[in-house]
Amino acid sequence: MQAGNPDSQEAGTLPGGLRLWTNSYVNGAASTFLTTLVTFPIYKTIFRQQLHAVMVQEALQQLHKEGLSKFYRGVLPPLLGKTVQGIVLFGTYDTVLHWMSPQATLNRPQSLYHCSLAGMLSGFIEALVLTPCERVQNVLQDSRKDARLPTIRSILQEFNSYGVGKRLKLGYYRGLFPIIFRNGLGSALYFGFKDPIRDALSEKGLPSWLSSFVSGSVNGMGASLLLYPLSVLITNMQAQVGGEVRSTGHSFRALWESRQGRVSLLYRGGSLVIFRSCITWGLTTAINESLKGK
Repeated sequence: MQAGNPDSQEAGTLPGGLRLWTNSYVNGAASTFLTTLVTFPIYKTIFRQQLHAVMVQEALQQLHKEGLSKFYRGVLPPLLGKTVQGIVLFGTYDTVLHWMSPQATLNRPQSLYHCSLAGMLSGFIEALVLTPCERVQNVLQDSRKDARLPTIRSILQEFNSYGVGKRLKLGYYRGLFPIIFRNGLGSALYFGFKDPIRDALSEKGLPSWLSSFVSGSVNGMGASLLLYPLSVLITNMQAQVGGEVRSTGHSFRALWESRQGRVSLLYRGGSLVIFRSCITWGLTTAINESLKGK
């Protein structure tokens, strides 16, 4: 797909550029929707490990005990959230990248600086848009909340019962700061190194779809491992309902103490994160690049 004449884009006619941006949003939605359906069982197992610091086998036993009827409980928020994530992340990234580099088409190599910065900004926007969805998802998947908050509607009613200020701080945007940091840095790493790795593999003779899959897998795995402690912190912060809102530092100290000051317990679930990230970002990248015609 051609981006169109860059001069016409800068002048505001945008016939090619507008088509590219629209497709970027659609392609992002399609790739993340399909990937989420495939990887949700892995995600739910990881969530239980992060929340309870248990081994994979015990997490699977918990899910098995709850039964098949509850196995996909909580799938709607991540399915909706990940689809919107694809729209925001990939669409915003292409838009910001073109805005920063208007003289170049988006199908040509961009500088590492521009790609990383555009990725970071799209990650920030993604966090602001999707934190409420992640919040509801984390409460839904905590089995300790089954009796009190069994449905999305009950969770929304709980949050809406707070005052206006607390509705955001205690409800929908609990844990916002670490989410902004995680998403911004993770997106900067992903978009900064995605194309260089893909192009290097393509030059060695790998098919384009395989180069894209491996590039996405490597980037997803690296970013997830680096930022995994933040994800554990976010899971524990957002699983809380009501009570006092603790600072990020205070919450991390409490988490560190609950993990007995051991990095191995903090990284429990890390093996599944590697596996899930390889599949998730590999599939997402391969589908997205294929839809873009690369």
